[in-house]
Amino acid sequence: MKKGKTSKITLFKDAKTYYGTVDSKNFKSLYIVIQTWVEPIKEFENWDRANGILTRQIKHTLMEVINNDYFEKHTIVDLDLRSSGIKIGKKSFMNLEITLFVKNNPDFKSVELRSHIKDIIKSVYLDNVKSIGYFKTSKNKTIKKQPNYI
Repeated sequence: MKKGKTSKITLFKDAKTYYGTVDSKNFKSLYIVIQTWVEPIKEFENWDRANGILTRQIKHTLMEVINNDYFEKHTIVDLDLRSSGIKIGKKSFMNLEITLFVKNNPDFKSVELRSHIKDIIKSVYLDNVKSIGYFKTSKNKTIKKQPNYI
């Protein structure tokens, strides 16, 4: 008796994004996941602080972008980025999970809900992750090399 559902959203060439719910029958919350590999552009003294700044900026962006007709004001932001291993020239995996609580029990497959989620993902990723200036992002850890044919 499977209740959870996920839906993939392809918006960026350098990140994987999707959203889902753990219980589509009793639909009260959904999660948005943004995954990418990050490589620092410049050295930063305290990467824990940089992660905290990024998390805080994401929360502020969510307050501005969330449609109050569809979602509650309360959100949960979980940024998983191991600050101990961040070094210039080395990629680290970043997993961002945002939990939103829905109002009025909308349909999980609704086009309107998907549109609101796309807007949220675009704002969070472009206004925070990409523009913070700490990292360059890529979808994979390594660059796939094209074979040399003669």
